[in-house]
Formats: sequence, C-alpha cells, structure tokens
Amino acid sequence: MELGYSSSGFSFWVKAIIVFSVLVAANASSENAKTVEFNVKPGGVVHSFSEKIKEYECTFTYASQGGTNEQWQMSVGLSDDDRLFSCSVWRPQGKSYLFFTQFKAEIKGAKIEYASAYSQAAVGGLKDVALKEEEYIIGDSTVTHKDGKFRAELSKLTIIGRTRHDEL
Repeated sequence: MELGYSSSGFSFWVKAIIVFSVLVAANASSENAKTVEFNVKPGGVVHSFSEKIKEYECTFTYASQGGTNEQWQMSVGLSDDDRLFSCSVWRPQGKSYLFFTQFKAEIKGAKIEYASAYSQAAVGGLKDVALKEEEYIIGDSTVTHKDGKFRAELSKLTIIGRTRHDEL
C-alpha cells in the first residue's frame, strides 16, 4: 500500500515516533503505556502475542525457524489525548538470529499512519537497519511480510495509528 507521504510529512512522522517512543519508555509504568516480554519460538509453527491498553490492541503473529527461543519485547502506548496508539515489537539484543518465514502485526481500534520494519534494532552501538519497502506491506491496520520479497530477517516493528477517538 502506498501511503503517499511527502518528504516533509515523512519527517513529521519520524519525529513523532521518536518523541512518542521516548514518552512511552519514560511512562512505561503509567496506564497509557506498557512494555512486556515474550518468547519468540522457532519451529515453523505460527504463534501470536497480544497486548492492549484500554480498547486498543496490538497482535504480533509470526512463524520462525532456527536456533532457540529469543526474548523479545512489545511496547504499547496511548497518547495523553487518546488520539495516537503505538505498538513496537523488537528484540532487545538488536538482531534476531531466527529466520522468519512470515510475520504480521495488527492493531485494533486505530488506523495505521506510520509503520516500519527492521532487520536490526538500534542497541549497544548498532543502528536500526530498515527492511526494504518491497519486503512488507502496510495496510490500514496491519503490517505483513510480502511473499517472495521478505528476506526472513526481522528484529523490530514499529507502528503508530490514529485512533477513532471522537470529540464530545
């Protein structure tokens, strides 16, 4: 899906993600943000992990091969005005050694405004390494691998969605 961002619009979302990520990390104990650990399990079987805040939910579904279980984290956050919902899924060590045969991240209660996937996450002096845009598809509520294009490397997903919050 082509989201049609201008370079200035893209820059806005990159800045918004950085600010929102910092706020989520700083307020991880608040009712509007939380980070939880989960195991990513190899073996080729499809697994899912979900987390919610209020009526907003993020679900990460995947199948992977090779190695042993890896500890991953999922952070979900809701802006103070309830207009933005974020979901990040990543391996804290920065690089996964598993080969992902498929992945899908889905948010409920919000429409995706920005999403990105990475083969390596920035930690310990490493930099984020984004997947090529041709490797995944961004829909209204999902980010999914693209059959035949995805190179089986995934270490981080970031999604920011605009909620369907209405003013009274």
